[in-house]
Amino acid sequence: MLQRFFILCSGADSELLETCSKGEQNKYAGIGATVFFTAVMAFIASSYALYTVFDAIYAALFFGAIWGLLIFNLDRFIVSTIKKRNSFKSELLQAAPRIILAIIIAIVISKPLEMKIFEKEINQVLLEQKNELTLANQEQLALQYSPKVDELNQTISVLKTEIRTKEGETNALYDTYISEAEGTAGTKLLGKGPVYEEKREKHDAALTELQNLKTSNAEKISAIELQIANLDREYAGVVKDSQPIIDGFDGLMARITALDELPWLPSFFIFLLFLAIETSPIIAKLLAPKGEYDIKLEESESILASWVAQKVTQRSLIASTDNDINQKIYEDLKGEAELYGYKKKKAEELLRLQADTFHDIQVKGLK
Repeated sequence: MLQRFFILCSGADSELLETCSKGEQNKYAGIGATVFFTAVMAFIASSYALYTVFDAIYAALFFGAIWGLLIFNLDRFIVSTIKKRNSFKSELLQAAPRIILAIIIAIVISKPLEMKIFEKEINQVLLEQKNELTLANQEQLALQYSPKVDELNQTISVLKTEIRTKEGETNALYDTYISEAEGTAGTKLLGKGPVYEEKREKHDAALTELQNLKTSNAEKISAIELQIANLDREYAGVVKDSQPIIDGFDGLMARITALDELPWLPSFFIFLLFLAIETSPIIAKLLAPKGEYDIKLEESESILASWVAQKVTQRSLIASTDNDINQKIYEDLKGEAELYGYKKKKAEELLRLQADTFHDIQVKGLK
């Protein structure tokens, strides 16, 4: 039962193969098994690749099954259409397009399985790329907010500088009226005289202005700091909203790109493995000697070709003979006086009818 199934997979004529030896049947069963398991590998590889794209297991299995059947049909067609000839060069020339197709299929099959085999290494590469993207995203978004924050911080610095300048002026006035009271500066008269009172009033006025300035600038600084806090929260929100896009950076194309950054030698050997699996039925048919099945198949094809050629020749001969007979018949009829008279009579009748009809039409047109 299993052997029959694998023979069916090989694309061989099962009825013709039953007339061959057991060894010949086993050979084609082996070729069919290779075709079958190649399709199974294609199903697994495509299902995994589609799962990474759609993240839906049932859809991936469905389309993976379709892809596996497609590869199975292609491989079966490739193997079944290679005919054994007496010249290896002609067989190789016949198989060359099929080998190229097998290489393409091997690349398509091997790539998803490479991604599965090297999944941990690919995840590490993707993690590094995501971290780089996160930092780059934060820097790029910061460029939108940093100028505003810097401008607001500069305004705060200006306001604080105003307070420090006013404090310096007030402190200078304080030292002036104290020195006047002590007699160490100004009039150099000890005691609180009129000059002292004047300087004291200037200091008190400056102190009042300083207190008002501190209150006013403190309110302005608080409002600006609130703006800075709002900008920081807005920046953090934008970074948070964009982070899921970076976290989702693990699709099929991203994984293929990450796989290309890994050492090429392991991937190349996996590709060679699948190339060997995919081309093994073709190589087996090319290298195998001409067997009993091939001889019988060639014989049946030659019988069919001879029969078709014979039928075509017979039809051509019949047509040629029929043409010759018809030609002779018509040549003989040329000399028949009775037939000539009959044809002449009918022609005269036809001409009369045409003349009468033309006359009637012309008369109707004149009325």
